[in-house]
Amino acid sequence: MPIKTLKTLLNSALLVSLLPFVLTSTTLQAHEHQERLLNQILNGDHRDPSNKARDAARHPLQTLMFFGVEPDMTVVEISPGGKGWYMELLAPYLREQGKYYAASFDQHSKAGYVIRNLAAFNKKIQARPDIYDRITVTEFAPPKKVDIAPAGSADMVLTFRNVHNWVSDGSADAAFAAFYNALKPGGVLGLVEHRASNEQPQDPKAKSGYVREDYVIALAQKAGFKFVKQSEINANPNDTKDYQKGVWSLPPSLRAGDGNNQKYLKIGESDRMTLLFEKP
Repeated sequence: MPIKTLKTLLNSALLVSLLPFVLTSTTLQAHEHQERLLNQILNGDHRDPSNKARDAARHPLQTLMFFGVEPDMTVVEISPGGKGWYMELLAPYLREQGKYYAASFDQHSKAGYVIRNLAAFNKKIQARPDIYDRITVTEFAPPKKVDIAPAGSADMVLTFRNVHNWVSDGSADAAFAAFYNALKPGGVLGLVEHRASNEQPQDPKAKSGYVREDYVIALAQKAGFKFVKQSEINANPNDTKDYQKGVWSLPPSLRAGDGNNQKYLKIGESDRMTLLFEKP
């Protein structure tokens, strides 16, 4: 075999053997860049101080990294609320390369809660066009209003502490079907929810605000999702889940009204499941 040919083969073999290390290094660099960017946003002056105060309980950096959100993705956040807790992070993170859909309230709702929070949401995005000028606001009020993004367009759908509401009003199936419809094949659903005890049967109305983890997984699988993995990032073993006013006894709501707020503050925010699903 000519020496030149042998060198070419050896060099090719060397490149093939190094390829896994190169790919791993590139992946690590991308991961580190995403983490730095999210940390910068977490410390940004655009964030509401009351939102920032919840970081220690809600672990936003770890949660978003677990879900695998990347700056060039198309991401739909379900029900960002009046304060836009995760919107403060996702909108700037996706602003330059990606796309952020805020699947917000029914614009024509007559409910006082919706009217107040929709006004707060609109005020928030109007106050910082440098942060929120590129977001797309859609309506989400299942089962009637579920067009959260064009079908098959999203890389990721995210929902934080909302499932109990859909269980309560009987719209959970419609909600999960909407998430599935919006996602591309291979797209993922990231979900955080107050976690009920497995020792108690699931309340069909989720009146306490807690939902069993196996119940949520079954809802997602019924819609066609494949369960990928689970994390204990947002777990709280101090949450006994047996309060008269349910999860709203705990911070930040503190609605128990029994004079024991210090007890609830010591417990902290609720025990939460953190789940990732994929659309096959």
